[in-house]
Amino acid sequence: MVDENSPVFAIAVAAELAAMHPQTLRQYDRLGLVSPRRTAGKSRRYSMRDIVQLREIAALSAEGLNLEGIRRILQLENQVVALSSRVQELEHALAEELLNRSGRRVFAAGAAGDVVSLRAGTRAHRANELVVWRP
Repeated sequence: MVDENSPVFAIAVAAELAAMHPQTLRQYDRLGLVSPRRTAGKSRRYSMRDIVQLREIAALSAEGLNLEGIRRILQLENQVVALSSRVQELEHALAEELLNRSGRRVFAAGAAGDVVSLRAGTRAHRANELVVWRP
């Protein structure tokens, strides 16, 4: 199964998919804007994610950004993706921990409609007063 990070495209195919000259891809590799993986024979192999990044570089360049600005934007975008992934991992781990923990917290509604925390195994105190209404 091939995912977006699988290095499957040779430089000529990647250049065609990104609508760029192969020499431009080599230049971006030297500058560190896109880092394709290498085969045992040291030829570059681009992933679909690399192609998307090359297209983004072309769009940012067309908007007038210089290569250093583009490099910084890509670096920050990659950092956001990595941090978002880490947050998602931590949220899943926390949810699993809360589900598996004995003595989970229990909540009930208070008399004024507020949330009241209860110990596990206890019940909320209910009022059983009788109110008579006369119009």
